[in-house]
Amino acid sequence: MSPGMSLYSVDAILILSVDGERIYTKYYSPHHAHPAPGGAAPASGSQNPYPDKTSQLRFEKTLLQKTAKQTGDILVLDGRIVLYKMESDVALYVVGSLDENEVLLYNVILALRDSLHLLFRQSVDKRTIIENYDLVSLAIDEIVDDGVILEIDPTIVVQRCSKAPTQDTNLGRIDPFSEQGVNNLAQLGKAKLTDWLRQGL
Repeated sequence: MSPGMSLYSVDAILILSVDGERIYTKYYSPHHAHPAPGGAAPASGSQNPYPDKTSQLRFEKTLLQKTAKQTGDILVLDGRIVLYKMESDVALYVVGSLDENEVLLYNVILALRDSLHLLFRQSVDKRTIIENYDLVSLAIDEIVDDGVILEIDPTIVVQRCSKAPTQDTNLGRIDPFSEQGVNNLAQLGKAKLTDWLRQGL
């Protein structure tokens, strides 16, 4: 690790359409950049350089222009490392400071791309992402939280995003109008209530 590296490796994760529309944008705020001892300002590398929407939109427009016809997957822009992947009609971006390890950031962009492929089992495109926005957001939060990289294994990310219900009872087989059906539903309700109480909900 270089001296400038920190736990907070990611400045932003972006999903933009190739025609310039913002689909998903998350800029991690610099609130984790604590002042140095003696009240000195934090290092500039730890500050997010895009604190408002105007600067973000300008950065995103430049990003799309720079990456639209490129075949690579890494560039330096505004003193930041940007890793990117093109998928159908969208572009995925992970942004970090120049002090960060580009291999680590590359693993984040791969985790994002591969998680989306596993979740949707089809082409990752603008329409699919918009229709499943909550799932996309959840997957990204499993990969990076507040700029901290949490998980880069896409299979683990997908498991956490799509956990099956804990109750094995098949509701489709219960006849709600029979005495047995009522008893089964009552038992299911008790089991759920017990689970919730155990979890402190």
